[in-house]
Amino acid sequence: MLNIKVKSFNELSRHELYYLLQLRSEVFVVEQDCIYQDIDGKDQKSLHVLGVKNDKIVAYTRIFKPGDYFELASIGRVVVAKNEREHMYGYDIMNASAEAIKTYFNETTIKISAQVYLLKFYNNLGFKETGEEYLEDNIPHIAMIKG
Repeated sequence: MLNIKVKSFNELSRHELYYLLQLRSEVFVVEQDCIYQDIDGKDQKSLHVLGVKNDKIVAYTRIFKPGDYFELASIGRVVVAKNEREHMYGYDIMNASAEAIKTYFNETTIKISAQVYLLKFYNNLGFKETGEEYLEDNIPHIAMIKG
């Protein structure tokens, strides 16, 4: 079971920051073989939703209030460690992220930029496609909204 923590950038310990960046790099850069600038200057203005198991970050998102990334509240950098995906922690971290948006930002409409191969996963969470597919860091994405 995941222990969910929501923290601002300044509340993250050095170790938490290190391990969440390591997880993002493991999945988005190495596993997906995509060279891109993960550290994009947006971490400082987001809230970080950490999924912790046995004192290790195994799932993560970052959330934004309206206007800080998209016009709507948003969730990004959705990631689950490869060896933990069988537990369906993606659903847990996304549901916790939506709840955090409601709690911290008093918002229920959420926009994401989803990798197209995860369309069914996000549909199962109530997100609907909006617009056309586009390439982001050479990976097909689509905008999706829940609300």
